[in-house]
Amino acid sequence: MSAAKDIFKKYQAQTFPFPSCLEIASAKGSYIYDVNGKAYLDFIAGVSACSLGHSNPIIIETVKEQLDKYTHVMVYGEYIQSPQYKLAKLLADNLPENLCTTYFTNSGAEAIEGAMKLAKRATGRSEIISCKNSYHGSTQGALSIMGNEEHKARYRPLLPNCNQIIFNNENSLDSITKKTAAVVIEPIQGGTGFITPSNNFLQKVREKCTETGTLLIFDEIQTCYGRLGTLFGFETYEIIPDILCVAKGMGGGMPIGAFITSWKLMNLLTYAPKLGHITTFGGHPINCAASLACLGHLLATNIMKEVEEKEQLFRTHLKHSKIKEIRGKGLMLAVEFQDEELIKKVVQQSLEKGLILFYFLFTKTAIRITPPLTISNIEIIEGCEIIKGILEA
Repeated sequence: MSAAKDIFKKYQAQTFPFPSCLEIASAKGSYIYDVNGKAYLDFIAGVSACSLGHSNPIIIETVKEQLDKYTHVMVYGEYIQSPQYKLAKLLADNLPENLCTTYFTNSGAEAIEGAMKLAKRATGRSEIISCKNSYHGSTQGALSIMGNEEHKARYRPLLPNCNQIIFNNENSLDSITKKTAAVVIEPIQGGTGFITPSNNFLQKVREKCTETGTLLIFDEIQTCYGRLGTLFGFETYEIIPDILCVAKGMGGGMPIGAFITSWKLMNLLTYAPKLGHITTFGGHPINCAASLACLGHLLATNIMKEVEEKEQLFRTHLKHSKIKEIRGKGLMLAVEFQDEELIKKVVQQSLEKGLILFYFLFTKTAIRITPPLTISNIEIIEGCEIIKGILEA
């Protein structure tokens, strides 16, 4: 065991009993390099976070430029800072009219927390409904609406009045009533293996929320900034939420999140009480500058238009008798094997052969594939061949 590994395991908090302990030296494009110089093709992109690949020069140069100007100067919302307001304006320019005002956070979980608070403030109601097997973060509020009891049981009591519907089950929508402040839903369920909506389920949720005066919150922490081939997932399914939560890929590898809604709703946080939602480092100028560069580049290039083609490349080159199904959309794919032991072998042996794959939270029979949006066709085929080679062996 290396000295670095000893220190890592002894002094740094661990969340998984068997971390891969890959010791990182550098990362560039679609590859991560360890301290021995070995290259690993990255099919995960920091769990959907590194949209433009690792160490993208556009992100790096933007961060360096902002570092030379200033870093943190004041708590969020007090000073006018160009990376913040320029990003907020560019987001508004590319969103529906009712999603025009952005509150920047440090992460996706914080975005969910802010959206939940705002929904209660706006409606005067307390019930929050989410979906069974959903994941929205690990903070107390986000954990309260997580749809998996195993991850919640030892942390109770959590927030009261948090209830669940079943994704893709329209009969469960009767649970949404005039007592419900908000429904928090992922356009594609992430933690359980990228379950996509069927039978116009999201449209039916939207209609039920409108009927009951319930706010619809879309958790687009994983789907935002082009991962499905559209800038946001709601565009793919033609459903407009009342509050939009984003994070992960919006930072191009830097930590940032946001919840976005109308000016009228967001302005409720400014009075009764004032300072209705506060963050010190949310909207950090470095991270907002990176997100602005990431968003600008995606809008100015064909990267998002190529996502569907790359999805089909994965589906074409991952045909094998041991692969039962490929779920998901765009570059957000779950490869289903229905064999937990085989999954472990594929992930472990892929790492040995220089390919990074990852697991899901709530399903043990599928592997996650969420590469950088900039991954090349050759790199996709190369990684798929590694997976198929392991399956053949």
